[in-house]
Amino acid sequence: MELKLKPFDFNQAVARAGLRPDGTPLAKPVAAPEAGNFRTAMSDALKSVSQSQLESSRLQREVALDNPTVSLEETMVAMQKAQLGFQATVQVRNRLVSAYTEIMNMQV
Repeated sequence: MELKLKPFDFNQAVARAGLRPDGTPLAKPVAAPEAGNFRTAMSDALKSVSQSQLESSRLQREVALDNPTVSLEETMVAMQKAQLGFQATVQVRNRLVSAYTEIMNMQV
């Protein structure tokens, strides 16, 4: 059996990784929500956190049931993502309440 090695093509490897040669992503950036559409942005963020928590719960249940297709590592990563998302959401809520309180205490 003869093994032939191809020369390494950096540009092709970078393209497979989804990057340009300068390291910037190939994918188009996600469009920001329209200005003044805070309700939609907040709703989407809360749905994303909720979905992350549901996925984490599902993986925990599968690990508890000894499902061989679900790894413990995958479950732990999902749990950490859900926890970080929830903590970020709580911090945003706290900042919003603080800003609201500050605005309400302003003298006109």
